[in-house]
Amino acid sequence: MRKRWQIVVAYVIIPGIDGSDERHWQSLWERQWGASAVRIAPASWSGPDLGDWVEAVGRAYREAVRHDERVVLVAHSLGCWAASAWLEGNPSSPVAGAFLVAPPDPHGPAFPHAAKTFLTVSARPLPCPALVVAGGDDPYCTPEAAAGLAARWEARRHLAGACGHLNSASGLGEWPHGRALLDALIG
Repeated sequence: MRKRWQIVVAYVIIPGIDGSDERHWQSLWERQWGASAVRIAPASWSGPDLGDWVEAVGRAYREAVRHDERVVLVAHSLGCWAASAWLEGNPSSPVAGAFLVAPPDPHGPAFPHAAKTFLTVSARPLPCPALVVAGGDDPYCTPEAAAGLAARWEARRHLAGACGHLNSASGLGEWPHGRALLDALIG
């Protein structure tokens, strides 16, 4: 009888401004993953500071790597920028993938005013496999801007259709399509 090998991965959950509420797909996935998921803990969710958030990603990564060597960053919205900035500063840290959902366009009119320190970041090639998932009608990032970010990050991209900002308000629930995209990324 052949044993089926299960891929073991630890996840770093990187929400956007105000964190992800209990109905957000990130929170639902985190509960399913249990101890193999670590959520970042910045000093402030509502007054984001890039340096603080990047340090929070680093702390969560170090905790996650204790659970498994394969670590995947699962970021939403502003968290995508914290993830990319951390990856840029830690290119030799083994990361199995970066799942970047609904990154806001820092040059767009709806970029959060509270995130001024994030305006200094720029998209550069990431040192790991990455996927940018964008909504076709995201108020924070046009599909064209998302395509540009994916190209500069050297990430694959997926347009999720008319799902808004791919957050709780989008009504995605456990978002099985997103889980399939994540599983394909880390295969």
